[in-house]
Amino acid sequence: MKNLIQTTLLSGIVVGSLSVASAVTAAECIAPANPGGGWDFTCRTIGKIMYDIGAVDKPIQVTNMAGGGGGLAFSHVVNERGDDGDLIVAASSATATRLAQNAYGGMTADQVQFLGAIGADPGIIAVAKDSPHKSLTDLLNVVMEDPTSITFAGGSATGGFDHLKVLMALGRLGYDDVTSVKYIGVDGGADAITQTIGGHTQAMTGDMSEIVGFLAADEIRVLAVFTDERVPGFEQIPTAKEQGVDIVSVNWRGLYVPKGISEAEYNEWSDALASVAASSEWEMAMQANGLAPFTKVGRDFQDYVNGVVGEIETLSREIGVIQ
Repeated sequence: MKNLIQTTLLSGIVVGSLSVASAVTAAECIAPANPGGGWDFTCRTIGKIMYDIGAVDKPIQVTNMAGGGGGLAFSHVVNERGDDGDLIVAASSATATRLAQNAYGGMTADQVQFLGAIGADPGIIAVAKDSPHKSLTDLLNVVMEDPTSITFAGGSATGGFDHLKVLMALGRLGYDDVTSVKYIGVDGGADAITQTIGGHTQAMTGDMSEIVGFLAADEIRVLAVFTDERVPGFEQIPTAKEQGVDIVSVNWRGLYVPKGISEAEYNEWSDALASVAASSEWEMAMQANGLAPFTKVGRDFQDYVNGVVGEIETLSREIGVIQ
C-alpha cells in the first residue's frame, strides 16, 4: 500500500506568504453544519482572527448550511457559487473521507480548491492502563499474527476515519488483509475508550481530544500519536513514526474555496489563512480547543487531500464500504 498519508505537516511551518494581506474584502464562510462543532468553530474562529489581525477589511459572515454531512454545502458551492471569490468553506478530514466514499453524490475533491489546514486533532491509539501491550508495534504485531485476538473500538462507523487509521497503520507494516481486522463503531470516542477500559475491546482508535480526561485520570495508556512530532503538552506520548510506523493521521481543520476563482483571489485567501496560522491569536485558540499545530497552506494542500482521498477510497473498497 503506497504511503500517501505521510506528510510533514505537523511542523508549524507555513507554506506561502506570512505577511498580513488586506486585499480580501467582505466575505462569507459556510460552515456545513449547525452551530457548534468543528466546522462552525473553523468558520467563526478563523474568520474572526482574519478580521482582528487585518487580513480582511470587514468581518466575515458565517452561514450554517447543515445537510448530508457537508454534502449540501459542497453541492451549493460547486453548482451555484463556482466562481465566488468572496466565499470560503470549512472542511476537515471528514470532508476528505466522505468524498472518497462517494457520500456527496458523485462529486469529487477536484471540483473545489482546497486552501489549507492550520490545526488538527491528532489521531491516537490507546489501551487500558493494565494492558499487556506497551507499544504501537507490539499491538500491531499481535494483530498481524492473530487478528481475531484484538478488537478496536472507535467513535466512527465501520469505514469511518477511526477505523481507517488502524488499517493505514497496519498497511505501513505490510499487512493488507484489511477485512480480518476486528473493529466496532460506537457512539463517540468516550464510549470507545470506556469499552477498552472495561475490557470489552483491546484498543481504542480516536483523537487526542477524546482521551485527555481519561489520560489525566491515569486510566489508559496512549501507545502512539499519529503526528510528525510529539504533541505539546503530551510529550510523554511517542509518535507512530518513532516506532517505525510511518503514518500521520489527524483530523485537520481547514478551508476550501470555489474551483473557478482567480489565481489572485486564491492567493489572497492563502495569504490571509497563512497569517492566521502565524498569529498569537490562533495559537491561543488552538490551546483552548485542544488542537495541535498542523499548517499546510497553498497549492500542495490540494495534492495532500487528493492523496488522502485516493488511499481512503482504496481501503473503503477493500472493506466493502463502497463498491
